[in-house]
Amino acid sequence: MRSSADPGQRVSAPEGRSGRIAAIDGLRGLAVLGILAINVTGFWGPAIAAYSPHLPAPDPQALPWFAIAFVVFEGKMRALFSLLFGASMVLFMQAAERRGADGDIMQARRLLWLAVFGYLHFLLLWWGDILFPYAVCGALALLARRLPVSGLVAAALLIMAGSSALDSAMQAPGLADEIAVMHGHGTGEALKAEAEMQARFDESAASDRRILKAGFAQAVTLRIETDPWLPVRTALFTLTETLPLMLLGMALYRSGFFTGGWSARALRMAAATGIGAGGGATLLCWWWLSANGFPPRGMFAAIDDWLTLPHLAMALGYASAFLLSWPWLAARAAGRALGAAGRCAFSNYIGTSALMGAIFSGWGLGLGESLPRVWLPAFVLLGWAAMLAWPQWWLARFGQGPLEGLWRRLTWWGAAR
Repeated sequence: MRSSADPGQRVSAPEGRSGRIAAIDGLRGLAVLGILAINVTGFWGPAIAAYSPHLPAPDPQALPWFAIAFVVFEGKMRALFSLLFGASMVLFMQAAERRGADGDIMQARRLLWLAVFGYLHFLLLWWGDILFPYAVCGALALLARRLPVSGLVAAALLIMAGSSALDSAMQAPGLADEIAVMHGHGTGEALKAEAEMQARFDESAASDRRILKAGFAQAVTLRIETDPWLPVRTALFTLTETLPLMLLGMALYRSGFFTGGWSARALRMAAATGIGAGGGATLLCWWWLSANGFPPRGMFAAIDDWLTLPHLAMALGYASAFLLSWPWLAARAAGRALGAAGRCAFSNYIGTSALMGAIFSGWGLGLGESLPRVWLPAFVLLGWAAMLAWPQWWLARFGQGPLEGLWRRLTWWGAAR
């Protein structure tokens, strides 16, 4: 390895699990921990609470935590996880082909089982599942995987930017009416539209609360009765964000981003630019939303559309900063714990839903909305501790996380080894 004073130094580490793959493991661990910082609100209360500190009702005490989550975690960790999923698709197919199997077929089998896991996750534990949408988007990404790196990047950015611009333009008239109503000079038609929207919020929150407060079997029944196609609709709704991120993850892996192919100078530039530009745009958006009283349409538009590219920029910035620090971090207890959590990310993701369900749902302690929202950061810390506590012990004995092992066995079931 060249001297750290060399601006063209490649960021590398020893080969094997302790090297390039371990860096991806560590990043995945960081992402799965960060995702809980956003998901915890959805475990605690109705889905719309994740979009605003004023939904389903204003809660000034919750504002500091919501601001931190919005600026630091919202969209960024989901983007990072999606990028890593795209990279892992390439890794898996390469490994399958080294074993003499057809990488495309094995990846398709792997995604099919992921869809099964995802739907069961939704049905049994939580409405906010991302595994089923990942399976759908992964199948589409698989069709594009042989594009050159430049083609993957161009297709991804075109889809993301085009979708964001189109959706923002379509939402603009409704948002303008909403701001007018909030400032006391909306038209009668705008007032009616806002009242109808609030009624939909109330209905959605009431439906979510029925499931949140139900026993386990009743909650499953209610999910089937109220919205059995929610994972499919979520996949379609998030398609123009998740699919491009997976394509970019494939491109980044093939460009050497995750595996020591980028110089330290390039990573430093990506970290500074991504976090600086993406963070600046996020802070500017937060200032506007706060100044206008967190308009619901504006909150939805910001999280789902306006900040799509800033989320990507910050995710790349986080990843670059992490990869720069990995050679130092990998030799320490924190790095080993984070890497192990990443190797068990699937088990940790599902396990966190079970843990938070046991705390907030009616089939568990039933704390839900009866617990002040301001306490949610404590449960994020609890979840982080749980996700970091067990993987090293488990991996030392079994080599793979429990759900990772099951997923692998199902994927290869009946296939030539």
